[in-house]
Amino acid sequence: MAENIEIQRSTGTGPKTTILRLRGPLTLATLFDFQTTVRQPGTTDTILDLTQVPYIDSAGLGAILAHWAHTQRSKDKFAVVGANERVQVLFNITKVNGILPIFPSTEDAERSF
Repeated sequence: MAENIEIQRSTGTGPKTTILRLRGPLTLATLFDFQTTVRQPGTTDTILDLTQVPYIDSAGLGAILAHWAHTQRSKDKFAVVGANERVQVLFNITKVNGILPIFPSTEDAERSF
């Protein structure tokens, strides 16, 4: 079965804030769409909304971390919101929950910006 991911891009309350709402698994099969989206011009302060992401594999996690590292280098802001229990477990096991800014909602993430 082919995996698909949909990425809805919208502007947050801040002028530089981009909210990316992902729908579907973030895996090796779908990460190129994700990478293309986050590399678009104007993607500076980023909120990744994972509310509709059922699972992430190691390649997907690597893509998230690569974009987080990019935002760190460019002094932009980054946040993850809406991670379900399965994704939270991945974050906990890999210890990225200690470095990625994770919030319960988009509103909480935007307030942190």
